[in-house]
Amino acid sequence: MTDIKRLYFEDLDLMLPLIQELMGHKLEDDLLRHRFSEMFQQNYESFGIYDGDELIGIFGLWFRTRHYAGKSCEQDHVYILPEKRSKGLGREIFQWIFNYCQDRDIETYELNAYVTNYPSHKFYMNLGYEILGYHFVKRFS
Repeated sequence: MTDIKRLYFEDLDLMLPLIQELMGHKLEDDLLRHRFSEMFQQNYESFGIYDGDELIGIFGLWFRTRHYAGKSCEQDHVYILPEKRSKGLGREIFQWIFNYCQDRDIETYELNAYVTNYPSHKFYMNLGYEILGYHFVKRFS
């Protein structure tokens, strides 16, 4: 049985290795620390997925109101260690998220998935999500 626990900025050192795995180690830890320090001040909550005392996954939730979606919860950086996948854990986590948000009058659940992460696309569509568009990013550097 897994356990989901709220994580805070003070827990970032526990989260960073999994965030880095998800992102392919593309950003420096210091930059991620800075960004997460701001995120935790902006309607963002983070959670750890535990198997006993072992942190086996993480995810974040953003809460906001959008003109096209109403009150929404966006799931962010959902990551489970590869060896723990395909055992029903993902479905369990999303059911936990839906239950967690029940009292917040959420109208829409949203998420972004990497274009090449085909297994996640199938998983999310099986949960009832639909692809509505593309997420575009322009970087200033």
